[in-house]
Amino acid sequence: MSIEQNKRVVERFYEHLRAGTIGAATDIVTPDCVRHDPSGHQEPGPSGFAARVKRTDAAFTDLNSVPDIVMAEGDKVAVRWTITGRHTGPYRGFPSTGREVTFSSVNIFRIENGRIAEIWNHRDDLSVLEQIGAIAPTS
Repeated sequence: MSIEQNKRVVERFYEHLRAGTIGAATDIVTPDCVRHDPSGHQEPGPSGFAARVKRTDAAFTDLNSVPDIVMAEGDKVAVRWTITGRHTGPYRGFPSTGREVTFSSVNIFRIENGRIAEIWNHRDDLSVLEQIGAIAPTS
């Protein structure tokens, strides 16, 4: 697949997540897709993604992900996002605060035969914890 086609796979994936059509989003990942995330383990494949999305949706409402930078080379697509939302459910053991949050996330996707086969994720969890008052600001 071309670089532009690979970028479109990632765009479609996030279009479905933003629209709340999780089933369509999970159809874009391979059955054994792995998500590498320093903040915790996720089961592989579509069911793992659906479970993670449900956990995120339970913790934050009105989520909006805006891609700031999209770069691609070969079978990889990298995206830096700015994400906004409201903390309305438990997050990392901390109860809902109702506070607005804004944070960044970087994802690198490996595309295989038109589907997402692997994702590396790095989200600014420290910033989120500061914004919800779970920890004191570091600066």
